[in-house]
Amino acid sequence: MYKVLMFDGGVYRINELYELVEDIGGFVIQKTQVQVQIIVTIVIPEEDLAVIEKKTQELGGKLTEVPLAGTEVAVVAPTLGRHHMPHPVCDIAEHLRRYGAITVVMGLARGKGRQTAQISADEKSTIEEYDAAVFVLGNFEDCITKEKVRLFENIEIPVIVACGPDIAQLPGCEALVTGVCRKVERMRRAEEIAKLEEIAEALGKIVEVRRRRVDEDPLFVHPAEMKQRIESLEAVQKSLRPAPIVLHLDGLRVKIPFEEWKDQLAGIDIFGHRLGDVSRISGARIGGSTIIKILTKSEVDARDSKGTASTA
Repeated sequence: MYKVLMFDGGVYRINELYELVEDIGGFVIQKTQVQVQIIVTIVIPEEDLAVIEKKTQELGGKLTEVPLAGTEVAVVAPTLGRHHMPHPVCDIAEHLRRYGAITVVMGLARGKGRQTAQISADEKSTIEEYDAAVFVLGNFEDCITKEKVRLFENIEIPVIVACGPDIAQLPGCEALVTGVCRKVERMRRAEEIAKLEEIAEALGKIVEVRRRRVDEDPLFVHPAEMKQRIESLEAVQKSLRPAPIVLHLDGLRVKIPFEEWKDQLAGIDIFGHRLGDVSRISGARIGGSTIIKILTKSEVDARDSKGTASTA
């Protein structure tokens, strides 16, 4: 399994770290340099962690694990109006970013009112494009357990629910964090920050389980390595959108129009295969983006054997 780490140190001899990461079969995801300091996000095989720690110490840097790096998470509220506490929603999204996640805040079209709150099939499909979802609900137990619970029924990605009342359990979610009350101010107090940490920890455990599940039948190529191949596309290099390529646990979101670039994406060479043959490429529901889901090695082998049999 791979680990995502953040190196924080000086630029002097930084190329030695890049070469070591490449030698052990890892990848450099992102570099952020400010004068003589640099922050580098890397992906390495878990068994080679000690090697990277030794090199980091040698370079006088600091190594931090970022458990949510390489994920894109939807933070969902019934609405984004003042009625549904936009401050906790934004604070949760911001706190998850500190652990490496790319977060998107979403409000449902008809979420106001316990009787009218609902989620459409299109909204559900949009949420399922992400690695996980955090649903931030309100303060009333009866409203949540009898009505709002329908909002995340049958969603196929992991769901975490954050709400005010002390509820023992809710169907349809993998983790429940209570004590996140409706507020009209930022979450600044120690006990509120502890709740943000609790949400991040719960999401980290879910992501870890999903990573280990993926590792049981590994992807044909790691999303970070595929990112390096796609970055050479002209549309990606000229994109002015923040983070034009976002890593997912099982693929990527590329922020270029699907219809215009699907053929060029499908034709990219990945270890002797076309990208279109080792992944499922589709248009994203919103944002003019493209979603790439990488096939597992067993799926690619099955396709290859089937293709060989058909030409024999």
